[in-house]
Amino acid sequence: MALDAMTRTRTETDSLGSMEIPSDAYWGIHTARAMENFPIAKRPISVYPDLVIALAMVKQASARANREIGVLSPEKAELIDRAAQLVIDGEHHDQFAVGVMQGGAGTSTNMNANEVITNIALELAGREKGDYAFLSPIDDTNRSQSTNDVYPTAVKIGLSLTLQSLLEELDLLRKAFLAKAVEFHDVLKVGRTQLQDAVPMTLGQEFHGFATTLGEDYHRLLENRYLLFEINMGATAIGTGITTHPDYAPAVLRHLRQITGLDLETADDLVESTSDTGAFMSFSASLKRNAIKLSKICNDLRLLSSGPQAGFGEINLPPRQAGSSIMPGKVNPVIPEVVNQVAFSVAGADLTVTMAVEGGQLQLNAFEPVIAHSIFQSITWMRQAMWTLRVNCVEGITANRARLGAMVGASVGVVTALTPFIGYAAAAALAKTALLTGHNVADLVVEAGLMSRDEVMKQLSPARLSGLEAVTAAIPIVQPAENVVADEPRES
Repeated sequence: MALDAMTRTRTETDSLGSMEIPSDAYWGIHTARAMENFPIAKRPISVYPDLVIALAMVKQASARANREIGVLSPEKAELIDRAAQLVIDGEHHDQFAVGVMQGGAGTSTNMNANEVITNIALELAGREKGDYAFLSPIDDTNRSQSTNDVYPTAVKIGLSLTLQSLLEELDLLRKAFLAKAVEFHDVLKVGRTQLQDAVPMTLGQEFHGFATTLGEDYHRLLENRYLLFEINMGATAIGTGITTHPDYAPAVLRHLRQITGLDLETADDLVESTSDTGAFMSFSASLKRNAIKLSKICNDLRLLSSGPQAGFGEINLPPRQAGSSIMPGKVNPVIPEVVNQVAFSVAGADLTVTMAVEGGQLQLNAFEPVIAHSIFQSITWMRQAMWTLRVNCVEGITANRARLGAMVGASVGVVTALTPFIGYAAAAALAKTALLTGHNVADLVVEAGLMSRDEVMKQLSPARLSGLEAVTAAIPIVQPAENVVADEPRES
């Protein structure tokens, strides 16, 4: 290692030759080559801090395991351990500089971690960066490891960590919809199927449905999280464990469980585990499910708030920004729209993951970097989308109560509630008459002599119409009166 004070660089050498590395950089020659080779996404792996933390956790656990089984000196293991802890605590993340899109099955990411942690450790020892004769990124920090077990393990741990923040935000969004369900519990509205008027319900029931479906997704994500807990540390290159001590795998697992707090397990078949990426595909699919269902909810919010004059106009979304550079006063549903777009991206990322999983060959899948990037991006964007939907939209939604009441009052769909009493044929005839004449359904039923006014109003109460109060007794059907003829509506 040579230090050039004039140009503030240090010289590092690998099997391909030598390069000048900035003297203040904690990364080294392997990272430098990767930055030259992969100027693709213009996004370093540090954009996913939980991945960086997970990499440091793997290195810390390995140092402790290597010390325990006697293949690394206590002094070196302690330095690596302390350096890794600094990264876990959030320091030096800017030094994880390789791009998220990279060839090499994650080797560049693993070497970036090895170099940064090694150079932090060298500083802790009072040595200069790049003094690899004292502490080596490969022989010491990467001891008993290969990219092929470090990288997938770190990705799984990182995803597990970052998923927790998504679950927290998902639950807050669920609770926001639930709060609106309570607020709107007495607001009667017309339900719709296939965009056509159906039977009445409450706005609270509609929002409660949104909350329920998000709660289901919460549990599906939790279930798929456990797929990430199977790791292959100790597999090294292809799963045979070459270069590792037989006691390393159980030792590193024990330390990783303690460091991460996760219920990790070593795969039974390390060869299979090293080549298989099916867990990522299943996990990605559960993210897509959540994204698509959330997008459907946003479609409903946009439709229910459409107008405000020539649309549904049932609810009001909080106005967030001017909607047009040419139409004064126009306000668009920008928050649900951005969530829709995030969902489209997550669906596309899931297809990317699927293709990358399929593209693996023989004993290793070389495409884990794009798998990791796709899933980390999906989680990150979904978490932020859920936050803005909750804070900037759902919590401020109001109901147009007068409009909803008027629509229910004019709806012929309420006649469905009377079919147990007057029969389907009479109900259909009256509905057609009401549509042709514009007369109130309740009035037509009473005038036809099918039910008394009190009986009609009881059955058309908000509680009955919305199903909150069920009819449980046997109901005799009244025979339709002779004057109920759909083809001959009365004059208005």
